Amino acid sequence: MKDTRTMKVVAMACRYILAVTFIFSGFVKVIDPWGTSIKLNEYFTLWGFEWLRPLSMMLSVWLCGAELMMGLMLMFKVRIRLISNFCMAAMTFFTILTLFSATLMPVEDCGCFGDAIKLTPWQTFFKNIVMLPMAFIVWRYHYLQGGKLLAFNVREIVLTLLFFLTSMGIGTYCYRHLPLIDFLPYKIGTNLLEEAPRSAQPETVLVYRDRTTGVEREFALDDPTWHDAERWEWVETRVEESEMTEATTEEFKLHDPATHEDVTREILETPGRLYLICITSFKRIDNGCIARIDALVARAHAEGARVVYITPETTAEPDTYNIDGRTMKTLLRARTGVVVLDDGVIAGKFNCKDVK
Repeated sequence: MKDTRTMKVVAMACRYILAVTFIFSGFVKVIDPWGTSIKLNEYFTLWGFEWLRPLSMMLSVWLCGAELMMGLMLMFKVRIRLISNFCMAAMTFFTILTLFSATLMPVEDCGCFGDAIKLTPWQTFFKNIVMLPMAFIVWRYHYLQGGKLLAFNVREIVLTLLFFLTSMGIGTYCYRHLPLIDFLPYKIGTNLLEEAPRSAQPETVLVYRDRTTGVEREFALDDPTWHDAERWEWVETRVEESEMTEATTEEFKLHDPATHEDVTREILETPGRLYLICITSFKRIDNGCIARIDALVARAHAEGARVVYITPETTAEPDTYNIDGRTMKTLLRARTGVVVLDDGVIAGKFNCKDVK
């Protein structure tokens, strides 16, 4: 009797740990289906499954939604014997997958927690090694309890439908609009002007020789040590290029397609309001989106704000600048949309469907 009670407590604890992990992992990914789609395409390219790339967005919503749904069903013990089978199968598959990704075809980030928490494949593998026995305990305990796999009662039917609609609904909404929570570097409030890399500035280096030891030493121009003429003898003055400032948004760079010059700071230093119209593909913009953008541009000009278009495509359109495609997807999780800057600070982000 005591062993049975202990096993029940252990199985329940494992079930809750698995449920919380699946809910968190599924939620942070399903609210950003674009990010998960990018990660899936990375895997497809790595494994030679390029023919699956057109399905990446649909798979992103379904797989992340299914993970969130599985966590909710574990948490509320809905058809637990069936769901424990899925949990055991999922943990086995992903443990093998992460080992494969860490060894034979390594990737930088497994994407198991989206952009909320970055884990290397090895970190994810060891996480799965811890969770796999928990999944086995839950599966084994409920397997021994017996019962039919598909005998749903009314409560379980209602909760299953609710969890399904909630999970898929969140993913679909975030695909059509923007992520509910932005875990990326370009979130609202980020000052792109401060964090953008500055042009390298020359640095003056003074070289002096110690009159006593004969050892040469380099000094910065503002270092007063070399003023001691009795000790230091001037050797040379050298001008060096300093390195550019590193920043979390250092990949944000805009180039003039005609001259190929970096115009990032010139654009970001625009005083007041600046509208960045982000366009992944000019050919794929629907008429409704074009009309909304045209109306926005007219209002922007009326209020005296500047409007520029940024795109990874090669184009000769006026006021249009090039940006790396992956950087733009990080800036805005939408095929077409608008990023609003106020004195270089991100003040708003909108999918084209939400532009008014």
